[in-house]
Amino acid sequence: MLKIEELVHAYIHSHCDFEKEIVLTNYFQADWEADILTIDSEGFSHEIEIKLSKSDFKNDFKKSYINKDTGEKFLKHDKISCGDYVCNAFSFLLPMGMVEAAIIPEHCGIIEFYHNADTWETEFYLIRKPRKLHEDFYWKLNDKDLFIRKMALNLLQRKLEIKGKQEELIFKNPFDIKKIK
Repeated sequence: MLKIEELVHAYIHSHCDFEKEIVLTNYFQADWEADILTIDSEGFSHEIEIKLSKSDFKNDFKKSYINKDTGEKFLKHDKISCGDYVCNAFSFLLPMGMVEAAIIPEHCGIIEFYHNADTWETEFYLIRKPRKLHEDFYWKLNDKDLFIRKMALNLLQRKLEIKGKQEELIFKNPFDIKKIK
């Protein structure tokens, strides 16, 4: 069975230009998480949500969030469809034929994949391009310098986490230490 990490690897290595795009996987920002997030050199952002089962797909439309400032509760796809979303485009990446395109909202792009378990090759098909949700580029809605600092911190955390699993470290992981005031 194809693991999600293998699917992500196959997609980004066949469809992303690492010299021209920032490509992030399992990227968390505020109250949302993107399976794949790409940001091109101009700041156009595209979130790709991976769904491997019909139930997981249906549950995506039940996800709700609470605005931290107003306390307002909203459904994820209501927010996306009205353009009140950080990304410029949103797509689903699904197994071929899992869901009929007609039931997927028009604002969502559709990318289907076929994985051949015998050859271990995965092919991707663009069924529908995503609609542009709004004109504001990612860097207008997010501080680029803060973004870079968070990326560097995440890399350091992951390096220490991986290194700590392979060998005993002689210092405390600074990310596990609570600050004393």
